[in-house]
Amino acid sequence: MHPPLPCLPIPWRPACRALLAALLAALLAGCAGIAPPAPWPERLQALLPADVLLLGEQHDAAEHQRLQRAAVQWLAARGQLAAVVIEMAERGHSTRGLPGHASAAQVRAALQWNDAAWPWSVHGPVVMAAVAAGVPVRGGNLPRSQMRAAMDDAAWDQHLPAPALQRQYEALRQGHCGLLPEAQLAPMARVQIARDASLARTAQEALRPGQTVVLLAGSGHALRSLGVPTHWPASLRSRVVIAHTAPTPDALHGEADTVIETPALAPHDACAGLRRERPAPAATSTPR
Repeated sequence: MHPPLPCLPIPWRPACRALLAALLAALLAGCAGIAPPAPWPERLQALLPADVLLLGEQHDAAEHQRLQRAAVQWLAARGQLAAVVIEMAERGHSTRGLPGHASAAQVRAALQWNDAAWPWSVHGPVVMAAVAAGVPVRGGNLPRSQMRAAMDDAAWDQHLPAPALQRQYEALRQGHCGLLPEAQLAPMARVQIARDASLARTAQEALRPGQTVVLLAGSGHALRSLGVPTHWPASLRSRVVIAHTAPTPDALHGEADTVIETPALAPHDACAGLRRERPAPAATSTPR
């Protein structure tokens, strides 16, 4: 019997918010604040030129989406924005061909937007900013129809070095509050890696000489040692910006070119709902 499809494409479910926190916790140690950042446009300017600018967000932090929108508008105004690739829509869907005055309904239809997974009220403004500037928005996420095949493809187990793969496994354990059967760790990690590969490939396909592709994804996908950057060739000029709510782990700076600290969010027990939905795994599912 196949395990159920993972929650990874639906970041608003409690397990997925916990997964992001666990992924960072498994990778990073120690927490400390950072100095107030320079103005956002200045920080963007310092990152250029770049073929791809990867902006990692926490999906429920509104300040992160505001920063993304400002980056898209700033680059577009200078004629430097080649395309916007987003985790929030599946690969194969694009706004290419839509006019700058396209309605939100037209844009959502072109991207086959899933509002249950990615609330349009949260992510729509940055998409519409790109469309209004005449810049195509491309879905980069692994299509849900391909996730089962990714779960069964053991070739993905070889992509990351063994220590990094173990960090992915540990993040999945913690992110699912200890309720995930051990047998599901490898299939779910394969999906995460396959999603990173899909995002990386879509960004590469959007490259244009002298311009920058902006890639928007969750912070876990942006980590240089685990995420999308592991799928890019060394010749690609990529820059990584990770937005993180306070407090920010010091070691996170090693995973990005720039880390932006934003105000802390209200405390939230991400495991409470999951414990109500899913019983603890049976003894036979524990690690051997």
